[in-house]
Amino acid sequence: MPVLVAASPQMAEIESLAWRAATGDAKVLITGESGVGKDLIARLVHVHSARAGGAFIAVNCAGLTETLLESELFGHEKGSFTGAYRDKPGKLQLAHRGTLFLDEVGEMSLRMQALLLRFLETGEIQSVGAHSAPTNVNVRVIAATNRNLADRVAAGEFREDLLYRLRVIHIHVPPLRERREDVSVLVDHFLRESGRTARISEAAMQRLQRYNWPGNVRELQNAIEQAMWAAGADIVETTHLPAAITAESDTLKQQRERRRQVADELYEALVSGGYSFWEHIHPLFLVRDITRHDLRDLIARGLQTTHGSYRSMLRLFGMVPGDYKRFLNFLMSHGCIVDYRSFRQGTAARSRRGPLLPPSPGKTDPVSETSPADVRSGTR
Repeated sequence: MPVLVAASPQMAEIESLAWRAATGDAKVLITGESGVGKDLIARLVHVHSARAGGAFIAVNCAGLTETLLESELFGHEKGSFTGAYRDKPGKLQLAHRGTLFLDEVGEMSLRMQALLLRFLETGEIQSVGAHSAPTNVNVRVIAATNRNLADRVAAGEFREDLLYRLRVIHIHVPPLRERREDVSVLVDHFLRESGRTARISEAAMQRLQRYNWPGNVRELQNAIEQAMWAAGADIVETTHLPAAITAESDTLKQQRERRRQVADELYEALVSGGYSFWEHIHPLFLVRDITRHDLRDLIARGLQTTHGSYRSMLRLFGMVPGDYKRFLNFLMSHGCIVDYRSFRQGTAARSRRGPLLPPSPGKTDPVSETSPADVRSGTR
């Protein structure tokens, strides 16, 4: 049984979303950097669904050529190509009444994307080299990618219609550096899983929590395994941690300072320099002159000014009220949503399991529609 080990409100919301996704058969797209645990989220959805008694079949789309991937998914008939010495069922057949997990779906070729789209629309499969009529299978598809599929659509490398088909439910898993409160509970979990009685010293834990974790949870797990091997004792000290973690983080500090400077300059240009979001910021992002980190920092600056109101940010950033839905959809599709709660006044007593995202387009903005007195008291 997969277990989500976390203490952050971001992951609590993701777990809640996974449970809700498990109640139906809608397709799920899980996005996030490598190593954040996208496969774990997919398994959570499967084991809590009505399909839990069926198979959970995982396919790494990046690890197979186009021809092999087609055979892997749809199966092949004996003699259909060199090396096909026997009939072989595809993963879609094996996943009948279960779940198919397509990892790294963004690496599929355009031809394979077309074949996958046809299956999603009809439920029919036909083995490579088969001459019989297609057969139907009942499979739920969950896909995952560390790519920005919206960017790949814009570049002509991913089918827009396939993206819409896969992204019925979208779960974005944030990187570990954006939920540092999860580091300590993950470390404790990995220590228990090792079967040893070792513990982490306070200094070593502080260093682990300060590290940026480019490899996310997978890198943390490897670091703990390496540290326990190096320690050979019951206490893991800072000196036992991998060199990448104990080294000075000057480069990371420079990156953070650079992002803050970029966000400050863009914010000033929007507020007092005549810039508008769609005319100036949006093109800079699309051509990658600014990064997602830059955009998140800019959004955070705006939320600080508007006390957590995304709707009030429209006028601040030179947009019209009718742009609200477009603005939120853009931020969501690119993983640039910032938790508005930390910018609100009087919300300290609110549940940590409260919503992380801004209100859905068309719904009331909880900040802009709340009176100043209510905001101060934390009531609605």
